[in-house]
Amino acid sequence: MLENKIAIFGYGNHGKFIARGLLDDGFDITVIESNKRFYEDAQKDGYENLFFVDVTKDSDLKKLALDAFTQLVCVMDDEHLNVFLTLSLRSLYKASYILSISDSLNVTKKLKMAGANKVIDLYEVSANKIYNLIDRPIATRLLEDFVNNKEGITFKEMRIPKDSFLDGMMAEDVDFSSHDVLLVGMIDEELSHAFVFVTAGIAHKLDTGDTIVCLGKKEKLEAFETLIQKATL
Repeated sequence: MLENKIAIFGYGNHGKFIARGLLDDGFDITVIESNKRFYEDAQKDGYENLFFVDVTKDSDLKKLALDAFTQLVCVMDDEHLNVFLTLSLRSLYKASYILSISDSLNVTKKLKMAGANKVIDLYEVSANKIYNLIDRPIATRLLEDFVNNKEGITFKEMRIPKDSFLDGMMAEDVDFSSHDVLLVGMIDEELSHAFVFVTAGIAHKLDTGDTIVCLGKKEKLEAFETLIQKATL
């Protein structure tokens, strides 16, 4: 199994942007579509690993041999089809990691019941952005600049080592922007082992062993990672 091999079901409003972003980041992308127009859009965009199948048929899904993929990403525009697809994939590929998107609490519950390992709630993401616009307008504009001028921009996970100057600091007190990086979120070992976006409205205390995720240019991220090894600035 290739670590970066991802199957994306759907090349509509959400799928095409997700596929392009992952492709730009070096992932091996396979696009699977049942809508003729979206399939043709993917063809025009140059995707070589592309299949036009009826995702409501288990026989067609079996032929795709999806066991070889790291993740199965369900981003069909039709929410009912997305739930049905998630349920079918879980039944056929019991060990696979399935990620699905939702635009309502009701659909999120259905997707989780259908067997999705992870559900991205688009409503919650939008709410987080609204919170960020109100509370952190400068950081939000910086993030949008990063996304709109994506060339050279990437994410990096950094584990806070023992005696780092970050240990014991509140995340909001660290001037990440002065190092040309943006804090996106963290895994706070005191709260849980789950990833928490900085937009969630929780006061984050940084401790040894926590993992932070930052956005920026590769060389800036590497320089910042070296910096956090130091005990003092």
